[in-house]
Amino acid sequence: MNRPTTSTVDVSVRHILSDRTTGFLTRTRRITWRDSLHRVRRPASGKQSVELTCPVCDASLLAEARTRRTSAILLVLAALSVVVFFVAFVYAVHEGGRTLPEGQSLPVLFPVSILSIFVTFAAAPTLFLRGRHYNGVTMLDAHKPRRMHGIKPVRG
Repeated sequence: MNRPTTSTVDVSVRHILSDRTTGFLTRTRRITWRDSLHRVRRPASGKQSVELTCPVCDASLLAEARTRRTSAILLVLAALSVVVFFVAFVYAVHEGGRTLPEGQSLPVLFPVSILSIFVTFAAAPTLFLRGRHYNGVTMLDAHKPRRMHGIKPVRG
């Protein structure tokens, strides 16, 4: 079985034509842009700098491509967060439902389980979505004339 050591990812270089912000208390932002598609090769290990060019203004943009490892780590952390959520929830229900003799308080682990329920309730979906939508290509900081560009992943 010969698997390729590198994979490719489609990104679009977004050339921002205009960016207007209106409103005082309520902020409305309108951005008009023109996209151009690029296929970026991921490195076999580590990270690699990739040069992309904008076809509208011929500016060269420096991007960084990384491996799929970050995506896998985020998905594993999301799965661990789900497990911790259910374990903490079961423990909190078990300890919170007991009747205690007078003068005795709940164990110290009870507030920790309540806190972990709230933290993992927010962390699990966030980590899952970040892991699913992570494409591994980020734009490095550009000079002033090139800041009107962005790199967006191509979906579907």
